[in-house]
Amino acid sequence: MVGDRDDKTTAIQIRNLYKVFGEDPVNALEHVKQGVSKSDLLQHHGHVIGLNDINVNVKEGDITVMMGLSGSGKSTLIRHLNRLIDPTAGEILVNGEDILAYNENALRRLRRHRMSMVFQNFALLPHRTVRQNVALALVVRGEPRSEYEDQAEYWLDRVGLKGNGHQYPNELSGGMQQRVGLARALASNAPIMLMDEAFSALDPLIRTDMQDLLLELQAELSKTVVFISHDLDEALRLADHLVILKDGYVVQQGEPQTILMDPQDDYIVDFVSDINRARVLRVRSVMRRTNEPQPDDMPEIGPEDNLEHVIAVSHGDLGQTFVVRDQGRQIGVLDMQDLMRALVPTSASEGGMRHRASA
Repeated sequence: MVGDRDDKTTAIQIRNLYKVFGEDPVNALEHVKQGVSKSDLLQHHGHVIGLNDINVNVKEGDITVMMGLSGSGKSTLIRHLNRLIDPTAGEILVNGEDILAYNENALRRLRRHRMSMVFQNFALLPHRTVRQNVALALVVRGEPRSEYEDQAEYWLDRVGLKGNGHQYPNELSGGMQQRVGLARALASNAPIMLMDEAFSALDPLIRTDMQDLLLELQAELSKTVVFISHDLDEALRLADHLVILKDGYVVQQGEPQTILMDPQDDYIVDFVSDINRARVLRVRSVMRRTNEPQPDDMPEIGPEDNLEHVIAVSHGDLGQTFVVRDQGRQIGVLDMQDLMRALVPTSASEGGMRHRASA
């Protein structure tokens, strides 16, 4: 799922973004820039830091997951991307255009044609049928009924709801309603899809099904997805690029495997401490890269195999070594000893951002 991000076009640039809530956010921002903590700003100045100097590049065709605990600023951040919230300071560029300079007409076009959104609480219109809910963006654009109904049926079929178009939202289960929400976002044909805690209200098994569906559709459609989550397992499963927030600032961001292997902050170490590393870590993150020829009888594994799979096929032989091949080409080797060392959680890197944890 993860390619070379440096070769990808940047769809959304977030630069030095701040959001301060209160009666005089501009003056309060000066205290923030001077290093006043979130708790001190509230206690002594009566303002709340929502976002603190956020800098993120969202690459075209990636799933960028922004995650953190309650109050971390993740939902505040995603609402800036379609300007449901305006920042106190900073820049947001979409395909190079400063959307903070948009007038009402330009902002309307952004929301209708370039961005769609999937909400946590489904946000379906109860008085409209499932088909009408899915077609909503197309109706607003003024497309003819024959076209928008065909599109609605197509996307209902793609999300596994063929034959449900005549029903009303209250006749569907929660998981089915969220599929309608996803179909509605896809029917708009917008290249950017914002998903705010889209699966968090669902039961665990249904949630996993929805994650599978998203990954399946993304493999085909290559949307630019910004996905908000508070669940690390979900984030690690979905993310091409992971942004971890705390108290309104970015603690660490990068490819999820890199964050697991090289946490830059004690907060991240604690955050990932309970993760099943064998299930999450991939061979490509642990292997030793080499194209030196290996014995013909050496067993083969793939770079995207997780370590749990490798342990199973090794049958517990700690002396085993595997050759790693990607589409038939050797790219490295993996020793079981290196695999076992990777299962031990690492400490925060010395060059990390521990000083931000006390901010």
